[in-house]
Formats: sequence, C-alpha cells, structure tokens
Amino acid sequence: MFATRTPQGSGGNRREFIRLVRNYGFTAVALTVGGGLLTEEAVAQTAREEQEREKAAKSIMTMAVEYSLQQERALPQMQLNLKDNIQNFSRGEVYVRLQPPGSLGVGSPLVAKVQQNVVQTGIVSISNFSPYAPAVDLINIPYWANTNQKYVNLVSSKAWRDEVHPRVNANGFEVLTYIVYDPRSVATRKGFGKVIKTPADMRGMKFRIPSSQALAQIYSLCGANPTPVAWGETATAIREGVADGLDPTPGGLLAFGFKDMLHSVTLTQQVEDAQVYFCNLNWLKEQSSSARDAIMAGSETTFLQNLAAVPAARAYTADQMTRAGVQFHTPTDDEMKQWVEACGAQRPEWDDFKKKFAGDIKVFEKLREAAETRSKFYVSDV
Repeated sequence: MFATRTPQGSGGNRREFIRLVRNYGFTAVALTVGGGLLTEEAVAQTAREEQEREKAAKSIMTMAVEYSLQQERALPQMQLNLKDNIQNFSRGEVYVRLQPPGSLGVGSPLVAKVQQNVVQTGIVSISNFSPYAPAVDLINIPYWANTNQKYVNLVSSKAWRDEVHPRVNANGFEVLTYIVYDPRSVATRKGFGKVIKTPADMRGMKFRIPSSQALAQIYSLCGANPTPVAWGETATAIREGVADGLDPTPGGLLAFGFKDMLHSVTLTQQVEDAQVYFCNLNWLKEQSSSARDAIMAGSETTFLQNLAAVPAARAYTADQMTRAGVQFHTPTDDEMKQWVEACGAQRPEWDDFKKKFAGDIKVFEKLREAAETRSKFYVSDV
C-alpha cells in the first residue's frame, strides 16, 4: 500500500487521525504515532506535555517537512530526532513545533517560506534548495561526490563550510544539517519497455527532473530530454506517460508510491540524493548564544543518527520494491565507465558550472579533494 500523510488503514482510521489532530494538535499526534501507540489517552497526555514544554520555552521554532513519519522507514529524515535533540540540548529554551507534512509547501516554495521567516526551519532536497542557494548545486555535478561516503566527507569538511556556507548565508539561510539517503538512480515507468543500462539507452527519453540546472545538464549529456516537473505532479506524469522516467533514490520512489508504476531502477549513482535542514539566518541570530549552540549541537547529533539509519532504510526499500516486481540493475564496471564518460565532472561542459557555483576551478578542485578525504564520519554505501 502506498505511503500516505495519515496512518495506513481504513478511512475510519484516517478520520480518527484528523479528529485527534483537530482536538490536540499535529505535534502531539505525530509524537504519539512515533511512539507506536495512537490512542486518545496517549495523545491527550502527549498534548499536555507538549503544551507545558511550549509554555516554558523562550523561543518557538516552527519546522515544516515534506514527508510523513510513515515515509521515514524508507527515507530517514529524522524529524522527531531533530525536534527532541534541539529541545534537549537547549534544556527547554527552544520548543520545536511540528507542522503537518506538506501543509506549508514542498520543494522550493517551502524554501521561500523559510527565507521569509514564515517558517523558521524546513527540510528539502539539495536540488530544490539550489534555486535559493545556488552554491549547493555543486552536489549535482555528477561522479565526484556521488557516493554516501564522499558526500559525507565533503559536507562535513572545512573546505565546504568555508567556501559554500557563506554563499548560503548570503541568501538568508543557515544550514543545520545534511541528511543522507542514497544516490539518485534512473527509474523507468511500466510500459517503457527496457531497462536503462548505459547512457545510450536514454536517447530521446522524456525524463522528469527537479529544479536543478546541474541535473538538467546531466541528462542532456546522456541524450535524454530532461523536463522539470513539480514533485506534486510527477506521479501523474509517470502514470500517464508524460515522462518515461525519473531519478530519485530508490527510497524516495518507494516512499512516494511509485513502486507499482515502475518497471526498473538502475543504480547509476550519478549524484547523491540528499536533503538539507536549514533555518532562517536572521531568526537564528536573534536567539541567545546558548539557544544557537543548542540548535547546532542538536542538528549534529541528528546527522549522526541519520547516518546510522541508512542501511536499514535501504534494506526495507529493496525488499518492498522487489516484492512489487520492480527490476533492479547494478551497472557493470564497463557500463559505469560509460556513465562517467558521458556526463562525469571531468567533462569540459561542467567548467562553467564549477566557476559559477564554486567561484573558480581551483576552489572546485579543493572541494573535490575534500570529498576524496575520509572524514571522521562513516556511512554505509550502496
């Protein structure tokens, strides 16, 4: 059954969920669901505890997300972890108020709300963050920071924080933490008729992409016809054949109900399909120094918890997708060589992107070295 924004099950269960949210608030219901017991008594108790925390807090941090707690089994974005960690590190000074997933927008519109301080913090993909903070689109240049470990090496490095984060700050944001899922893939819809093994198989393919200049160039170099489609419209585009394929991580494909629409998933690992928690920079500056330190400490702890959750999420995704009949293809060494040759970061077509997003080629090479240098953090690779 597809993941939904309310607990799985009958319409009656969904109505009960909505009633509880109306009576006790979304945060209390979400926390109770996270604890595994959704009864009115449990929700009421949680609501009382949350009201006490919120009343005692000096600062309220509203957090908007795109995904439901049920989807976290495949996509470990750790929203409850981040809430608890920030509140605990701040010793109650900061209260994190959750919002229903998608209620304050998804993708780039959610980024805009954080920039305007309508919402204090949110989480979106690097690709959807990039229109408002273009420097992070460096991640979407293929085959240089494309594995989980290289990506973690990069974003935890001094070079990344020195070169990229000031550019993010200049657009009114502070990065809280990066979230790892797994690299992007190349998935085909049912009826497309073939498994994509090499870039040659993509020639003429109508391929859905998010709002990323870099991703558009990847698939153009591979011979496809990349078309930006809003995430909320993507399922319809795949189902109706408006698009022949798309490129999220397998966990994203499962979490958003694509498993029964797809024929195959090829683990091309062109770029990391990562997410980023970010907040409004001016709001953060207005907090006390102790609150700022707590927010960053809670965010780093959440980062560690996310890294530990990646293997289980991957195993669950593979099991569920395979049961649904989706074919997985892991490129051979020769096939992977063709992908790198077709669109990899070494190609001259990427020089303008490197200059635009990194400032100059020397800075990009500095970042490449950081991606290749093992950090103190370990994460499982595909």
